[in-house]
Amino acid sequence: MEQGGRLAGPLSASVANLCRRLQSQVSPRTAAGFAQVLRRLGAPLQVAVAGRIKSGKSTLVNALIGRRVAPTDIGECTRLVTRFQYGTVDRIEVVFKDGRKQVLPFAPDGMIPAELGVDIDTVSHIEAYLTNAALQHMTVIDTPGLGSLDAASVERTEHLLSAARESAKGDDSDEDSDVGELDETSRNAVAGAEAVLYVMTQGLRADDEQALAAFTAATASREAGPVNAIAVLNKADTIVAETVEGSDGDVWRAATLLAKKQADMLKPRVADVLPVIGLIAESAEAGLFTSADAEALRQLAELDDDALDVMLLSADMFTSWECDVPAGVRARLLEKLDLYGIRRAVEAVREQPDITAGALRRLLLDASGLAAVRARLNTVFAARADGIKAAAALASVTALAHAAGDAAERQRVHDAIEVLLAKPEAHQLRVLEALTLVTSGAVEMPEDLVEEVLRVGSNADIAAQLGKPGGSPAELATYALERAGWWRSFASFGATPAQSRVAHVVHRAYFLIWQQLKASGEAR
Repeated sequence: MEQGGRLAGPLSASVANLCRRLQSQVSPRTAAGFAQVLRRLGAPLQVAVAGRIKSGKSTLVNALIGRRVAPTDIGECTRLVTRFQYGTVDRIEVVFKDGRKQVLPFAPDGMIPAELGVDIDTVSHIEAYLTNAALQHMTVIDTPGLGSLDAASVERTEHLLSAARESAKGDDSDEDSDVGELDETSRNAVAGAEAVLYVMTQGLRADDEQALAAFTAATASREAGPVNAIAVLNKADTIVAETVEGSDGDVWRAATLLAKKQADMLKPRVADVLPVIGLIAESAEAGLFTSADAEALRQLAELDDDALDVMLLSADMFTSWECDVPAGVRARLLEKLDLYGIRRAVEAVREQPDITAGALRRLLLDASGLAAVRARLNTVFAARADGIKAAAALASVTALAHAAGDAAERQRVHDAIEVLLAKPEAHQLRVLEALTLVTSGAVEMPEDLVEEVLRVGSNADIAAQLGKPGGSPAELATYALERAGWWRSFASFGATPAQSRVAHVVHRAYFLIWQQLKASGEAR
C-alpha cells in the first residue's frame, strides 16, 4: 500500500506501541504477525462493500469514490475482489495467487479494463490506486456479488465471507451454509477490512442476514455488530409506493419506511439501513451528468403533461414515444437517471426554468440519498475509526498469540493487553467488547438493557449515546450520572456474573461521559 504510518488516533497509537514492545518478547512468527498488525494500524479504515449480485454495489462504490472506475456490467472484473485505495499515481495492480503483480493502466474511459488480458483463475485480486481525496481516509473494497451463477465468483465470495464455524452455528441457519475459513490468498486480499457496508434491494431475503453476519465476522475485528456494519436499501426508486403502508404514494417516503423495517429485522447486525439510489448518485457525483443532459431535460419539460405522463410509465414507452427529443438522447438519460430521476429533474426544471446544469446536478444528488449514507459512514465508521481499528488490531494480536501455541507467550500478550485496557482512555475498547458480547448473544440481557447498551456503544455523539437529542449539557450530565449509578447497582445486585461484567463497563462509560460533560461545563 502506498499510504501508511498515519494512525487513526490515541487508541491505535497505544496498540501500536504494545505491538512494538512485544515483538522482542514473542516468537519470530508471532512478531511477523505483529508487523502486519502495525501496517494495518497505519492504513486508512478499510470498508468492504458487500451484497447480492445486481444489487448495485459497484455503482454505489463509484458514487462514494466520486469517479466511475468500478465496472458495473457483469464481466471479468466483477468476479474479483477490487481494493480502491489512495495512490500518488493512478494505476491498477493485478495481484496473482502466487504473489506476482502486473501493473496495468486504466482504460481510456477511466475505468478498470473490462478484460485484464490474463488468466483470471490465476488472479487473487485487484489493487486500484487513485489520486482521490475521498480515499485518503477510507479504502473501499468492492467484492463479488453473492448469488452469482459463476461458480468461481461464488467461491471467491465465500472465501471472503469465511464465517467462523462457531459463528455460523450460532445463527439460526443450517450447518450447510457455513462457508469455512479464509484461504491465504483471500485473507491477504480482504482480511484487513475493518467495517462493512452491505447493499440490499427491497427484496430482503432470509439469507441476507446470514450473509451479513458471515461478512462482518470475516472482517479484521472478527465480530459482527452495529459498530462496524451499516446497510443501504439501494434502488429505492424501484419501490412501488402503494405497497408500503403509510407512504401516501410517495416513493422516497416508502423507501424510508421500508429501510426502517429492514433495520429492525437486521438489528443488531447493523447500525442502520438507509435508502439510496445508487444510479442517480453515481451519475451526479462521478461527473456523468452533463450540460447536454440538462438541456435534454429542459426539452422534455416543455412537453405537455399528458404526453410526459405516458412516456414515464415505462422505459420502453419513454424511448419509443414520438417527440422532439431524439430517442438516443432519451436512452442516455434513462441509463443515467432512470425514470424516477428524469421525473424529479423535469419537475425541478418546470419549477425553476432558469436552473443551471450544476444546480440540477446538485438537486439530483440530494434526491439520491447519498449525502445521508456518507454522513452515516462518517458517524459510524470515520468518527470511530480509532476504536474500530484498535479493537480489530487487538483481536488480531490475541489470535496471533493464541495460534503460537506457547502458553507463556499467550499469557505475556494477555497481561500486556489487560494493562492497556485498564487505562481510562482505552475504555472505548471495553465498550466495543461489551457491545459485541451483548449483540452476539454471548451475554443475555433484558431487551430494554440490550437497547441501552446498543445506544451507548453504537454512537459517537454524546446526546445520541444518552438517547437525549437536544438535551442541554446540564440535563445530559445529570442523566449520565443517574444511569451510571443504576448500572453500578445492577452490576452488584441482581446481575449474573456475565451480565455484571458488561454492567461494570456500561457504568464506567456513563461515568466518563459525566466527567467529560462536567469538565466542558467548567471550561465554559
